[in-house]
Amino acid sequence: MRISVPTRLGFGTAPLGNMYRNIPEQEALDTVEAAWQQGIRYFDAAPMYGAGLAEIRLGTALQQHRRDDYVLSTKVGRLILDEREDTTQRDLGEKGGLFEHGLPNKIVYDYTADGTLRAIEASLARLKTDRLDIVWIHDPARDFHGEGWRDVFGIAMNGAAKALTRLREEGVISAWGLGVNRVEPCEMALQQADPDGFLIAGRYTLLDHADALRTLMPASTARGLGIVVGGPYNSGILAGGTHYEYQQATPEILARVDALRAVCAEFNVDIRAAALQFSLAHPAVAAVIPGASQPSRIAENLALVDAAIPAAFWQALRTRGLVAVDAPLPQAG
Repeated sequence: MRISVPTRLGFGTAPLGNMYRNIPEQEALDTVEAAWQQGIRYFDAAPMYGAGLAEIRLGTALQQHRRDDYVLSTKVGRLILDEREDTTQRDLGEKGGLFEHGLPNKIVYDYTADGTLRAIEASLARLKTDRLDIVWIHDPARDFHGEGWRDVFGIAMNGAAKALTRLREEGVISAWGLGVNRVEPCEMALQQADPDGFLIAGRYTLLDHADALRTLMPASTARGLGIVVGGPYNSGILAGGTHYEYQQATPEILARVDALRAVCAEFNVDIRAAALQFSLAHPAVAAVIPGASQPSRIAENLALVDAAIPAAFWQALRTRGLVAVDAPLPQAG
């Protein structure tokens, strides 16, 4: 697998950028340390998360650990400027309002080769490290760029993708791919470039996986690529929340979640455990990276990954049409 990470449960740092709420600095640092103490060795960040705040906090927290002992990924496609902006008016496409509590630095898109190198240099400084292992091209997709997203994607393929391919060939980074919330850009990247894999958020989950199974997952398996699954709880709806796609869930989504919960109740299964284990069951999946903003969440996620779930539960989901017929199911534990 071309995306290689040391632990199948990683740490997604979007919450450390003050996503949805103003997280105390020490709480953020303690959460990263809790992940470390419990064996997690893969950490994923992005400049967008709080306009650099998540990277700064992650870099501070990891300073006490040997760089060779963990795998680090971050993203390119956005630059963080010294100029300030109103965080409540920040343009995050369909995800508006996510980081109102982040830093006030202005965020601008730049998918060119030069912008990619500048983004990496800035991320290295915020992360207080001398190298990145994996770099994802962040969000060259419809949910952030609307109807003109294909033009943005083209710039990313001619700019960022080529720059990252050179860095990989030179041994500066180990791997690159796309970090997106949509399947279509990943499928296009497979045709136009040579990525090592993808970080795809919310699209290979217990709730939403049919589109990814059609082409992306089998193609990734065939080419030996690795998929990192972000957003395994679909913005919280599979973890007791009310958000789906970072917005309030629609009645249709709520009805589907209710159906999943009914089967979980029947077999005494925690829906969060089912969500994590379902994503990890596909052979193309290298890791799943649920976010966490409190130390206690780390132990919970680790316990959920290892929770025993009977085979009959998975078969019931399939029989009732709640998972795709071709989705690999976890082995009963």
